[in-house]
Amino acid sequence: MFKIILVPESILQLFRICSRSAFAVIFALLLINNSAIAAPDGKALFQSNCASCHNPLKDATGPALQNIDKTFPSKEWGYNWVHNSAAVIASGDKTAVDIYNKFNKAAMTAFPQLKNEEIDAILKYVDDFKAPVAAAKEPGTEGQPAESNGFLYTIITLSLLVLVVILWRANQALMRSANEKSGIPNEKEIPLYRNKVVIAIVAIVVFIMSGYWLVNGAINEGRQQNYEPLQPLFYSHKVHAGINQINCLYCHAGAEKSKQAMIPSTNVCMNCHKQIGEYTGEKDHPLVTAEGKTINGTEQIKMLYKYAGWDAAAKKYITDEKGNIKATPIQWVKIHNLPDHVYFNHSQHVKVGKVQCQRCHGQITEMDEVYQFAPLSMGWCINCHRQTQVQFDNKYYDIFQKYHDEIKSGKRTGVTVDELGGTECQKCHY
Repeated sequence: MFKIILVPESILQLFRICSRSAFAVIFALLLINNSAIAAPDGKALFQSNCASCHNPLKDATGPALQNIDKTFPSKEWGYNWVHNSAAVIASGDKTAVDIYNKFNKAAMTAFPQLKNEEIDAILKYVDDFKAPVAAAKEPGTEGQPAESNGFLYTIITLSLLVLVVILWRANQALMRSANEKSGIPNEKEIPLYRNKVVIAIVAIVVFIMSGYWLVNGAINEGRQQNYEPLQPLFYSHKVHAGINQINCLYCHAGAEKSKQAMIPSTNVCMNCHKQIGEYTGEKDHPLVTAEGKTINGTEQIKMLYKYAGWDAAAKKYITDEKGNIKATPIQWVKIHNLPDHVYFNHSQHVKVGKVQCQRCHGQITEMDEVYQFAPLSMGWCINCHRQTQVQFDNKYYDIFQKYHDEIKSGKRTGVTVDELGGTECQKCHY
C-alpha cells in the first residue's frame, strides 16, 4: 500500500514555479543554440566554396586570404569581386586587373549565391585563422586518436533529458495529490506505450525518419566523398607536388591531352628514384598515415625498387635469362570513380576550360594520402557549369561569334558553361 502525502499549497506553488523555471531555462538554451546555428559558419563556407583554390596563410591557385579584405578599395568592392570577379575585371578596375594578371589570368569562380554576411563570415574566419601547431606527443602515444569531448556532451544531454522526465513525473504526482486533497477526481493514468497520441507521434516520427534514411541513402548511393583507400605504396603528394614542386603533368601527362589523366608507370617514378634512394625529410616532414602510423620513407623507396626490378647496389635493372626486366606493376587503388554512364574528359576541362587541379581534387599539394575531396555528384558538376565562366579567348570557342560580339559591345561580361549547353543531358550522357 502507498500512502498519499498531502503537500501544502504553498509548496505546490513553489514547485510549479521551479518546474516552469527549469523548462524556461532549457527553452532559452535551445533558442540560444538555434541562434548560434543560424549565424553564418565562416569555416564551413570557406571549406565548401574557397578551400579548393585558396589557403588562408599562403598563395595557392589564388591569393592567401588572411587580411586580404584590408587590400580591397572598399567593402562593397569585395562583395562585387566575390559575386562576379569577371565583371569587375571587365570594368577595367586596376586592383582587379592586377590580381587577374598576377595569378596567370586564372578567372575566379563567381559566387552570386553568397550573401554579404556570408562573405563577411568567411573573411572573419580567414583573418582569425592560425596555423595548426602539432602538439608534442608523449612516448608511446603515437597512432592514438585525439581525445574528444563528444562522450561528455552525450552524458550531459542524456542527464538533462532524465532531469526533464523526473521533473515532469514529479509534477504529475504532486498535481494528483493536490486533486485528491481538493476532492477533484483524477483521470486514470494511461501508460505511455498504450497512449494513442504517443503511439501516433512515434509512428509519424519513425515514418519520416525511415523515409529520410531511405531517400538520403539512395541519393548518396555510389558516392565516395572522403574515400581514402590504403595503397600498396605510401606516396605523398605533399612531398612530391608540394615540397619538391613537381608539376602535376609530369606524372599525369594525359590530363591535358586525353580523356584520362593517366596513372604514371613505375618507369616515371624511377626517372628520379634511380638517383634518390633514401628519404631524408623525416625531421622536416615525417610521413604519417591517417591513422597516425609513422612511415619509413626509405623503406617505401626500397619497395618501389622491388616493383621496378631495380638493383640499387649494382645500379641496374634485374633481368631473367631472356633479358626481360623482372618488374611487377604497382596495383594502385583508383580513388576518383565515375559511373560507367558518365562521360568526363580531362583535356576538355584542363586544356580548354583551364580548370585548376585543385578545383576538383582539393589542396592536393597538402595531402600525404590522397582522398576524394569533392562529391563528384551530378548536382555538383551542374552547379559548377552554371557558375563557371569559360576562358572565352580560347580558339576552341571561335565558333560562338554572337557571344564574342556581345562581349565586345559590353552587353555581357562573360559566358558560362551552361550558356554553351553545359547542362544538357547529352553533354555527359551519351
